[in-house]
Amino acid sequence: MPTQSTAIFAPDLPLTAKPLRPAVLAEASALSPNARREIMALSGARPKRFAAELAFTWASIAAFIVAGVYFDNLAVTLFCVFLIGTRQMALALLLHEQVHRLGMRSKYADWFINVFAVYPLFVTTVEDYAKVHLSHHKYCFTKDDPDFLRKSGEEWTFPKSLGQLVMIAVIDLTAMNLIRLIRGKTAPRTDEFERRNPSPKWLRYAFFAVAAGVLTAVGGWTVFLIYWVVPAMTVTQLMVRWIAVCEHEYNIENGTIHETTPLIQLTWWQRALMPDLNFGLHAYHHMHPGVSFANLPKVHEIYKREGLVDESAIFHGQGAYLKHLLAR
Repeated sequence: MPTQSTAIFAPDLPLTAKPLRPAVLAEASALSPNARREIMALSGARPKRFAAELAFTWASIAAFIVAGVYFDNLAVTLFCVFLIGTRQMALALLLHEQVHRLGMRSKYADWFINVFAVYPLFVTTVEDYAKVHLSHHKYCFTKDDPDFLRKSGEEWTFPKSLGQLVMIAVIDLTAMNLIRLIRGKTAPRTDEFERRNPSPKWLRYAFFAVAAGVLTAVGGWTVFLIYWVVPAMTVTQLMVRWIAVCEHEYNIENGTIHETTPLIQLTWWQRALMPDLNFGLHAYHHMHPGVSFANLPKVHEIYKREGLVDESAIFHGQGAYLKHLLAR
């Protein structure tokens, strides 16, 4: 079935994308025994690093809101809305980390992450997203992979013209894609990836009730709408799209992780403006899903040392990857 935005694309656009030239040259089985031991030592939850990232993200959001209110200037407000949207994306990436049990590991860890990272984004829960995302990992690029099915067709086939990319950005920035985003994060009908001690439904209702009460008490509804709802419905939608495009290339028949997953190393200013929690090293995440985002650069160095990286196939900066996505 065509997607809602199919009409913006040229009818003669091919529906089979060209595989990437692999940057990671082999599976984990090609590693030396010593390298495998090193990566095993890097595996497992990193709760302190996770908590620090969560705290820093919220501190950044608070600072941007204060700056926007203090300066009361349209240009500053728009810039702060953009920065808050990128930090909302960081919260979503921390959700991804928790789904793999790489964040917090206590009995009530999922409850905590729902309250402090997921419920504020309105879209999903740890429990629902775990069913979607872990299905993607187990059944990657097959008919049972919900991401592969959802991201099929012209909308997810590259390269595209600049005009087509701009139209996609406009659709995301105007919240026209919001309903599809919510549906895409809704859990499939399966009990395969049920969480231990799932968050009770009342917790979500209580969160929104308390948040509404606090906003009413402090008279903060206007600030909330401008500096939280607006970025969530615009900038964050575009960031979710961009992260998804950087995650894999779709519409590649019988594609492997190596030929569908780019390796993207952000510049320092890109990490500051749009932190991706090392998501550009996503190929390693699929090969070693038990390794925290904080340790993926170390995994990359191990693969380089083992001679298993083609550095000429790495995209240095998001601009380089965007250029790759543009029709020549």
